[in-house]
Amino acid sequence: MKYTKLMATLTIGLSLVLSGCANNSNENTATKSSKSSDVTKDLPNTNTSDLASLNYQNNTSAIMTVNNDASNLKASDWKYNHVEYTNLDSLNRTSEGNTAYLEKRNIANDSLRTRQVVQPTGWHQKFVNNDAIINRGHEIAYSLSKGISVNGKYEPSVQSGDQNNLKNLFTQTAFSNQKLQTIYESQVREALRKDKKVIFQVTPIFRGNELMARGVHMQAISTDGSLNFNVYIFNVQPGVEFDYSTGRSKINNEIKVPTPANAPSFNNHRNSYKKHHYVRDAVVAGVVHHEIKKHYERKHRKEYKKETEHRQYHSRRHYYRHKY
Repeated sequence: MKYTKLMATLTIGLSLVLSGCANNSNENTATKSSKSSDVTKDLPNTNTSDLASLNYQNNTSAIMTVNNDASNLKASDWKYNHVEYTNLDSLNRTSEGNTAYLEKRNIANDSLRTRQVVQPTGWHQKFVNNDAIINRGHEIAYSLSKGISVNGKYEPSVQSGDQNNLKNLFTQTAFSNQKLQTIYESQVREALRKDKKVIFQVTPIFRGNELMARGVHMQAISTDGSLNFNVYIFNVQPGVEFDYSTGRSKINNEIKVPTPANAPSFNNHRNSYKKHHYVRDAVVAGVVHHEIKKHYERKHRKEYKKETEHRQYHSRRHYYRHKY
């Protein structure tokens, strides 16, 4: 019972410490309703600036196909197993995207995943109903990058997937990451399991100098052509409105985002830290330390009091002995 109360206190403490809110301009938000005609079921072969100009239309699919869902990548470009990590831009954003040349040996063991500590641009965590609304989104997924070092080369000694690589992370909503992007990462993973070679490219899309991505452009092709997709995913969260210039957010229950029928589900996700790596460890450590200290102070109040009085007594005795 005491343990349960302690954990409940920790949860409340985390929510208070990590929550934040900001006023948003209509230009920088996932709007409640949009009159924009640029949101369609399919986009023509388009570039980054075209994607950045798109606004999410409330209560419609947050996934749009690009170029009739056909990748612009060339299967013949697959030469050897590696990842091309691009440098951060002048605002420290991962705006150029990364391209991975993958094979079966890149499927990572999730048990080796560690806690994330990187805070990409636009990182302002908030908890809604005890669930974090923001993730550290990977361009090239952890599960697809076993053996890839931070310089992009394949090194057998590297047993885990990509984790705290600044060049591979961006601020992504939990919904976009866990319900949308994973659909396509799963397709790549299944192709690799079938021993296919895959080129996989992921590019966070930023508008102007905004610090939080408006969406993410994903495309992949296998060398045999059996896997081939090209999609744009809006970086949105049901019930939350974002100021993309800063990444700050506020609750707006009028924002609806349908969940795709093929979206994955996570059992007991609130109780499993390994499944989500978005909580900032420094803050967690600080809150835990504070709450545990309070817990034991209450439990051993008399002992603390006696010890304090004992130290004060000897301190006064030492003072008067030397003074006189």
